[in-house]
Amino acid sequence: MRLDRPALELPSLPVPNSAPGRGRAARWLLQGGTLDAAAHDTHGHPWYRVLWLTGVDYFSTLGYQPGIALLAAGAISPIATLLLILVTLFGALPVYAQVARRSFAGQGSIAMLENLLPGWGGKLFVLALLGFAATDFVITMTLSAADAAKHAIENPFLHAHIGDHQMLFSLLLLATLAAVFLKGFKEAIGVASVLTIPYLLLNVVVLSRGFLEILRHPELVERWNGQLALHGDWAMMLGAAALVFPKLALGLSGFETGVAVMPQISGGKSGATADLAPAAGQEAREGASAHDDAAPPAVPMGRVRATRKLLLTAALIMSVLLLGSSFVTTLLLRPEDVAENGPASGRALAYLAHELLGNGFGSIYDIATIAILWFAGASAMAGLLNVVPRYLPRFGMAPRWVAFARPLVLVLFTIDAVVTVVFRANVEAQGGAYATGVLVLILSASVAVALALWREAAAAESAARRRTRLQSLYFWGVSAVFAFTLVDNVIERPDGIIVASVFIVMIIGLGAVSRYIRASELRVEHMTFADEESAALWPAIVGKKVHLVSLKKADAAARARKQTEIQQHYRTTGPFAFVHVDLLDNRSEFLAPLRVHVRRNGANFDIALTGAVAVANSLAYLSELMDPVAIYLALTRQNLMTQSLRYFLFGEGEVGLSVYSILVRYWEWTPEDDVRPLIFLMSE
Repeated sequence: MRLDRPALELPSLPVPNSAPGRGRAARWLLQGGTLDAAAHDTHGHPWYRVLWLTGVDYFSTLGYQPGIALLAAGAISPIATLLLILVTLFGALPVYAQVARRSFAGQGSIAMLENLLPGWGGKLFVLALLGFAATDFVITMTLSAADAAKHAIENPFLHAHIGDHQMLFSLLLLATLAAVFLKGFKEAIGVASVLTIPYLLLNVVVLSRGFLEILRHPELVERWNGQLALHGDWAMMLGAAALVFPKLALGLSGFETGVAVMPQISGGKSGATADLAPAAGQEAREGASAHDDAAPPAVPMGRVRATRKLLLTAALIMSVLLLGSSFVTTLLLRPEDVAENGPASGRALAYLAHELLGNGFGSIYDIATIAILWFAGASAMAGLLNVVPRYLPRFGMAPRWVAFARPLVLVLFTIDAVVTVVFRANVEAQGGAYATGVLVLILSASVAVALALWREAAAAESAARRRTRLQSLYFWGVSAVFAFTLVDNVIERPDGIIVASVFIVMIIGLGAVSRYIRASELRVEHMTFADEESAALWPAIVGKKVHLVSLKKADAAARARKQTEIQQHYRTTGPFAFVHVDLLDNRSEFLAPLRVHVRRNGANFDIALTGAVAVANSLAYLSELMDPVAIYLALTRQNLMTQSLRYFLFGEGEVGLSVYSILVRYWEWTPEDDVRPLIFLMSE
């Protein structure tokens, strides 16, 4: 039963502020506000406007993808690119169309997997995925900045001012990006359209001029046909294209961003919603704890349909441009031109813009490319600023100041700078790490969709069960394609898995330290009464009216035995409130909404707390709301190290000492003149 009436909800206790410091610098850092508040500050935009916000990440890969494809595949680059397009349209696009229905609040496939895999195993899996997501977004920023710097230093007009300082210019772009986010970044959609639309039009001009050059020189096509003949028949060329396809995986970036921006998309005039299938409802409960008993939210079908239009439009635009750019660069450039230190390295289309249309137009193209690559970094920065606070603080694996924009921006800029220095701002060197992050996210999304559909099939009516299972099998096949691509990419370029492993170790290691430090927080989201009787009895036990007694067992014999023991050793007057805490099966959650059951038992009261993730923290929270005369807690006299580990992992352990420590810490943060309850620690 869900109870939403205000009369049944208790006021929440204030939470200690763990933001860094309290000086002038700390106040400035906190002025940026929380990311959660910014995420909800939107009225929704039409999908065709939000398209450009996704496009800055997706379309900006045209700055380096054609050269990477030519270098990897040579003459069969257009065939390999065509294979990439097929995987995009029949693999990634259907996957994220399904994700959009099940993750309409913008949390993406990671949230789906979190709910599909509960407990500590699910948490560790999510943390690993966050490591790959960090790899994806961080390398997007550093690679985009490096490629923008490459365009700048190769420009004949800018080179005189910049010289060959590609790394310094990359760091300058990253610092500028951080400065923008420190100031605030509210007009992202407008800026995205201003940058992306001209960039696409300029690419159309360059490609059109390239096709015109090919038409004027038919010998280029003849030479290409001769190069293709060296690869054998079409079957052999397709096999060769499949083998080099993993190196082209950068062209799949942008889909996770497309789902992440869903909260920005309005559902149009129709506000129609639809309920998820029973199995799918679990995956879609974003923003709610995994143990919340709330009913699954209705799916905003208008927003889902608009998001699918966005994804389809972006995929079609990118497919046309990728295929055209691959064909033009293959016929007009040589692989050595786009190799490292080659004249077109990291800038194949920009090189053609200068060669075919002159330095004037080429410089305009360079400026547009630099701008969109820089803004692609902004898209990635926004992605991390939304993903990290949604998971790590909620898991207890990051301090609360991570939810504030400015401190997190500075941390991310530091990481970006280190990665840029490590890779020496080299575009090709970062390609493997980027592809690894992209492929892991897409693979996780396809697996999440396949699992969700299989579970839905089990709960569906017989008529729909077969269709849903066939859909699930299709997505398992898509998952196999992405798994092959990922494994091949990791074998060929292991630097991606190395970078991701570093991020994963950092996240888990620092997260474990953070959770240990934050273990003595109250760890309760809010508390509600289980029924009206509990709400009616609550005033009788609040405000120095009862003695609070913790019990392991909630039976009459245990209550009588404990009351007798207390009265033998202590002089007490007034009723007792015996409290028993029921823990969740899944105690990997850091915070929990509690439900309190209150019953009168003669002169005393019986209290049951349900939905807890930790016994000691829940008792401390309850005592602060009740303000009892005294608190009687038991000591187990067992090994303290074992008890501490049980408390850290499973919320149990030495409850007495833990409650005392939690309350003392909380009282230090909230000094007041009221008399604190007495705490008595009793051996069992």
